Amino acid sequence: MTLPPGTPDLEVIDLLVSVAELGSLGAAARRHGISQPAAGMRIKALERRLRLRLLDRGPTGSTLTDAGYTVVELARPVLAAARGLVDGIAALHDSARPTLRVMASKTIADHRIPHWLTALRKLRPDLAVELDVANSRQVTAAVRDREAELGFIEGPRAPEGLGSRVLVADELVVVVAPTHPWASRRRAVTSRELAATPLLWREKGSGTRDTVWEALEIHGAPARPAAEFGSAAAILATARGGVAPAVVSRLIVAHELRAGTLREVPLADSIALTRKFRAIWHRRTPPSGAAEDLVELAARIEAVRTNRR
Repeated sequence: MTLPPGTPDLEVIDLLVSVAELGSLGAAARRHGISQPAAGMRIKALERRLRLRLLDRGPTGSTLTDAGYTVVELARPVLAAARGLVDGIAALHDSARPTLRVMASKTIADHRIPHWLTALRKLRPDLAVELDVANSRQVTAAVRDREAELGFIEGPRAPEGLGSRVLVADELVVVVAPTHPWASRRRAVTSRELAATPLLWREKGSGTRDTVWEALEIHGAPARPAAEFGSAAAILATARGGVAPAVVSRLIVAHELRAGTLREVPLADSIALTRKFRAIWHRRTPPSGAAEDLVELAARIEAVRTNRR
């Protein structure tokens, strides 16, 4: 099928519809990003092509003629179909766009993932990344169930049955409010004291909780939590109130320590309050393509950051 002779250009038809909707040629010109004289010239060319007078031009402005209104009504479904065509083509492009599904623990998502994804975007500008945030146990389950191609978790050890790579070690510190008794004590706190003290804990499944629990349970089950929270931000806010000590990543508390709103409590013995940041994946589908690039970039960025300390 070929278009009949005299078929008008859709862009000038759209301009005419804008005149009808906005009530003036000047307003229509502004909507389309052109000057009013240019808009007038395009409408005149359309009139010549259609052999119809579409506008009544007067000293106070231009209004549509009866023929102009008829052309506008005939054009509306044509323009709607054209927009549907353009939207459909855009959807085809979106569906063909490569996508990487990633899940990350909350600390990593808040403090490390943005740096890694910025580097990945420079390497793969056309890549779309779908990022979900959960605790480490939930991330592990999602990777195991293939709901995510790649996961980033924190914790003392690698999850069973999955492939993994350690990216960096993250230091945990004990912090209290300046008004808490531990903030001014002269003697360092022992790990046994820490285990016997009700602390502010993350929820079960958190990599921070698993790391601290494993480090303290050599003295028996740690004391019942003073409170449990689903985010590090809630723990810091509660710790600032002097409710109880907290064990958190130095990454997330560094600003508080510099500002003096929280104080770090030294430990008397060599308790291992460190955890690992890991990339994890399903063993049957090790990282390749964009996923492999992201793991390599993350490892490289963390190595540089560690060397700068």
